[in-house]
Amino acid sequence: MGPVRTRGAAVLAALCAVAAVLFLAACGTQVAGGADGVTPTGSIPWTTGQPSRVTGAQLADDQRTLTVTAQVPDGKKPCVRALKAVVTDTENNTVWVQITFSSPSGDRSSGCTRERSASTSVRLPRPLGDQKLVVDLDNQFTTDGAKLPALRLCGELGCHPPATGCTSASYDQALIAADAPAHTYRDAEHCDGKWLVLDFSWRTGPVCGDTTATPSGCTSRLGDRWFFRAKPAGWAPITSSATGGCAAVHRAEPAFPTALCASLDPLSPSLHPSYPPASPTSR
Repeated sequence: MGPVRTRGAAVLAALCAVAAVLFLAACGTQVAGGADGVTPTGSIPWTTGQPSRVTGAQLADDQRTLTVTAQVPDGKKPCVRALKAVVTDTENNTVWVQITFSSPSGDRSSGCTRERSASTSVRLPRPLGDQKLVVDLDNQFTTDGAKLPALRLCGELGCHPPATGCTSASYDQALIAADAPAHTYRDAEHCDGKWLVLDFSWRTGPVCGDTTATPSGCTSRLGDRWFFRAKPAGWAPITSSATGGCAAVHRAEPAFPTALCASLDPLSPSLHPSYPPASPTSR
């Protein structure tokens, strides 16, 4: 019986060796962080994306070589490939440029959970001149008033916002500065060109088409009152208050003209309801 046990042990050892080789060979196809994106838990796809934010644009001396800077994904392993800028259109005195890259950041297990600044260049069809530059749809740049080679980043009201003053366009800028809700209505303005009080309101409640709603969505509103001071960049908010008179604004800015606030009535409670803190429950 001794020789039989020896042969059996030899066969068993040979099978184990073969299995070990096969196991190691299989493991060798999964290299963490490999160039093909394969990880021990499977492949993380690289997909095309756009920057979270465009931070700057520069124009070279030839007026055609444009370098744009943006925020892109970052992590311990490579997170960005094929970063590029492409001119997509030129019309209406505007040059449109789009930035794209490839990244696995759509899957947080890729480790690409941070961001870094990166730049890429593109050659424009002709010198930019007085044309506007739009990068990734909503970032507008201009040479007008810029400190070249850097282009000037325009604001929400475009590259040439209205100057502060007692005008409708100027009041619209003030609403943006106060972060007023969408579809806001201006209810009253008290303005002397350097100081401004703006009452505004916005629709709330059910949609107007709901005829069974009480009150109707077309009549239910909320509102607010903001005080502003003129700055070179536009109306700058000072404070907001639903109370009447000047007390609230004078606490924040004593120089605010009394003539613009003394006659202010408090906002209606229906426009600016007050919600006092709940009283503690008895135990």
